[in-house]
Amino acid sequence: MPKDDGADRRERILKRLLVEPGKPAGLAERDPAWTGGKEFEQLSEKKLKTVAKDILRQGVKELSDAQELLWASDTYALLVVFQALDAAGKDSTIEHVMSGVNPQGVQVVSFRQPSSEELDHDFLWRISAALPERGRIGIFNRSHYEEVVALRVHPEWLEAQHLPPGPRGKSFWKGRFDSINAFERHLSRNGTVIRKFFLHISKDEQRRRLLERLDEPSKNWKFQPGDLDERDRWDEYQRAYEQMLSKTSTRHAPWFVVPADHKWFTRVALSELIADALEGLDLAFPKPSKEQLVALAEARKRLARS
Repeated sequence: MPKDDGADRRERILKRLLVEPGKPAGLAERDPAWTGGKEFEQLSEKKLKTVAKDILRQGVKELSDAQELLWASDTYALLVVFQALDAAGKDSTIEHVMSGVNPQGVQVVSFRQPSSEELDHDFLWRISAALPERGRIGIFNRSHYEEVVALRVHPEWLEAQHLPPGPRGKSFWKGRFDSINAFERHLSRNGTVIRKFFLHISKDEQRRRLLERLDEPSKNWKFQPGDLDERDRWDEYQRAYEQMLSKTSTRHAPWFVVPADHKWFTRVALSELIADALEGLDLAFPKPSKEQLVALAEARKRLARS
């Protein structure tokens, strides 16, 4: 195992990947292929796979334990938001990182093209309806952030939202950022812990993965011709994500830019960051009242007699 202990690794990952509130995200300067520094770079490929699996296994165990406390305390909820370009690995990451968590305590919501009913409400309406209740973990596979990324790249899609007339310039998008920040601040004040992750993939790695979907029959179903149209707008998406990350990373709902060129590291980093969010709540199992202690003692007597 690497010399660094888990606490040092977690702190290093957190500091490196955090989008500091109030500062530019610096997306162009962030390396999508970063793998945690010398701790991992010095390992052989075979050893690296073993170490990564061990760390992920431990992270999943910690997350499972923390989820049990979250459920038992029934005070907080955890909302995990994933955003990424195509082929960045959101689905597989969610599957691996949440593999040890009780499915009764987790809900995954994938936001697709809005329905006619959803379009007749404000853009946060369907988000509110999908929020996790206290004691549960909610995962948004894409989210309300499509409203300030995809629609920023495709402003013509705004026409379907039946919005009041007016310009769709900088002030319009600032208004959306303000609405999102106020919405998330409200959730935070009421017990929803929010962690947001942008899976940062390079253009070359995306190309490799899209080709893999074409070359491997078992992955053909994942390929959508429209993915290439969106890839042609790569620079526009990078600019939209840069501004979104910069304007909406806050202390109560921070963004983390997670390198996604190496799936093993993406999973390790996310397991660490999600576990850290829950452990930071300092939860404990509820203590039974005097009445409950009496009832427990009576139950023990009844079981001893039966």
